[in-house]
Amino acid sequence: MAKYGKKAQSTVRSAMKRRKKGTLRSGSGAKVTSRKQAIAIGLSEARQKGAKVPSKKTPSKTRAKKSARRKPTKRMAKRSKKTARAKR
Repeated sequence: MAKYGKKAQSTVRSAMKRRKKGTLRSGSGAKVTSRKQAIAIGLSEARQKGAKVPSKKTPSKTRAKKSARRKPTKRMAKRSKKTARAKR
């Protein structure tokens, strides 16, 4: 089953066209140049229209993903070195 409906696709397509034309604006009124931001605006508009679009991810889910892909700090690196030495 498709995640996005036809109405959502057309809304995102129109947002992308407005971005290329230079008329797409963000909530603050600034001109949108980012492709990803244009897609996000299109999906948001589609949600408002009632199109079939998955709901936004909750902050707790995104926070968990960020912590999983975070680079190790110096402190974490030292710990891993110590445990590696202890295992030898």
